[in-house]
Amino acid sequence: MIFRLETRLAPLAAFLIALACVTACKDRASVTSASDELTVAAASDLTPAFEEIGREFEAANKTKVVFMFGSTGLLTKQIENGAPVDLFAAANVSYVDQLDQKGLIIPDSKAVYARGRITLWTSDTSDIRLQGIADLARPEVMRIAIANPDHAPYGLAAKQALESAGIWDRIQPKLVYGDNIRQTLQYAETGNVDVAIVSLSLSNESHGRWTLIPEQLHQPIDQGLGIIKTTKNEKAARAFAAFLTGSQGQAIMKKYGFSNTDLR
Repeated sequence: MIFRLETRLAPLAAFLIALACVTACKDRASVTSASDELTVAAASDLTPAFEEIGREFEAANKTKVVFMFGSTGLLTKQIENGAPVDLFAAANVSYVDQLDQKGLIIPDSKAVYARGRITLWTSDTSDIRLQGIADLARPEVMRIAIANPDHAPYGLAAKQALESAGIWDRIQPKLVYGDNIRQTLQYAETGNVDVAIVSLSLSNESHGRWTLIPEQLHQPIDQGLGIIKTTKNEKAARAFAAFLTGSQGQAIMKKYGFSNTDLR
C-alpha cells in the first residue's frame, strides 16, 4: 500500500519540482531583463533627437532604453518624489544642480550635453509672416503659445526674449501656455494659436515656417544630465551618457539643431 502511494506521488513531486525550477528561472530572467533596461527622463525638446540616439545606443550596447518625455520642471518633481529613473536629461542644467543639492544625483555624473535655441513657429498654411520677435505685437497675431515658464526652460527663455524685446507686457493677454515645449508646438500645428515659440529641435522636425530668435535675447539654454543615485543600472546609465556626449551622439544632436557640448 505504501509502495503504491509513493508511486502515485512521484509524478506529482516531479511536476512540483519542475514548476519551482521554471518559476525561479523566470524570476532570474525578469531580474536580468530589468537590468538590461534603462529609464531616461528627458525634456520634451529632445524627443526626435533622443529617439534616434536611443535606437543607435540600443544597437551598440544591447540595452533597451525607455524614455519619459515631459517638462523639465515636472520631471524634476517626479524624480524628487521617487520616480524610478536611471538618468535625467534636463532642458537646463540648473534642474540637475537642484537635484544634486538634494543628494539625488551621482555627483561625478553631471555634464552639459547640448545648448538649445528657440524659434518663432507658424504653420505653413498661415497668412502671418514674421520677420522677428517684435512682430508678435502686431494686431493680426491674436494668440501666441509658449511653454509654461514656471517649469519649462524653453518657456522661460521665451519669456526672457519677449522681455528683452520690450513687448512682454503688450503680448501677455495673447499668451497660451503649454505644459511642455511639444504641447506648445501642437497648439500652433492644430491652429489653436497663430504663433508658437518652440525649440529649434522640434521646428526642424515639423511642417511649418520658423525664424530663429537671437540668443542674446535670453540666457543660454545649456542642457544638463545626471545619473540618479537610486539607479540599479549605473553602468548602463554611464554608457548612455558617454554615448550622448561622444562623437556619435553629438553628431545626431547637431542634426537636430543643438550646439555641441564644448560649452564651458
